[in-house]
Amino acid sequence: MSRGKIALALVVAALVAAYFALDLGRFLTLTELKANRDALFAAYAAHRAPFILGFIAVYITATALSLPGGAILTLTGGAVFGAVTATLVVNVGATIGATLAFLLARYLFRDAVEARLGARLMAFNAGLEKGAMGYLLFLRLVPLFPFFLINLGAGLTQVRLRTYFLATMVGILPGSFVYCNAGANLARIDTLSDIASPGVLGALALLGAFALVPTVYLRLRARRAGGTPPPV
Repeated sequence: MSRGKIALALVVAALVAAYFALDLGRFLTLTELKANRDALFAAYAAHRAPFILGFIAVYITATALSLPGGAILTLTGGAVFGAVTATLVVNVGATIGATLAFLLARYLFRDAVEARLGARLMAFNAGLEKGAMGYLLFLRLVPLFPFFLINLGAGLTQVRLRTYFLATMVGILPGSFVYCNAGANLARIDTLSDIASPGVLGALALLGAFALVPTVYLRLRARRAGGTPPPV
C-alpha cells in the first residue's frame, strides 16, 4: 500500500476512533432526539440555511465514515424539516456520503482485492456491469442489506461511479421518505422497529423486485439467443 493510501487510512481510522472514544453515539438515540426536538427546531427556525448545510455535512461525514446512527439522523431530519423537505435533504447527504465511502473503499482496497481474487472477481465484474443499475437499485430498495456494506462492497467492484451515484440517489428515496415521515410524527414512535412495519418492508421489497425486471429480462433474452451471460 502506498504512503498516500496509508495516510488516508490512518486519518479515517482516527476519525472513527474519535467517534467512539468521545461516545458521540450517545447523541444519536431516539430518546435524545425526542428530548431535544424542540431545541433543534428552534435552531432551524432561527438559522435555516446554515442549519440545513450543517445537517448535510454531518450526514455526509457519518455516512462516508460508515458510522452508526443513520436512522436517527434521518428521523431527526423529518422531525425538524418535515417529511418532504427532509427526504430531499437526507437524499443529498446520504448520496454524497455513500459516494465518498464507495470511493474510499475503491481507492484503499480494490487493488488488493483484485490481486487476491483475480479471475473470480473479473467474472463477477463482467456480470455486474451488464445489470449494475438494476442490482444496485434492488440492494438500495430492499431494507435487508446494511447501507454501509453496500457502499464498501460496491467500491471493490468495477461498477461505474455514475451508475452507483444514480442508483443510490434514486434507490434510497422510498426508504428515506418512510423514515422522514416517521420523524415528522415523532410522538408516535417508541422504538425504531415501529417504523418498519411488515407492510412497509413488503412494499420496499416489491419495488426492489421490480428494479431487477429489466436485468432478468436481458439475461433471459441472451440465453434464448444462444449466449451465456457471465455469472454474477
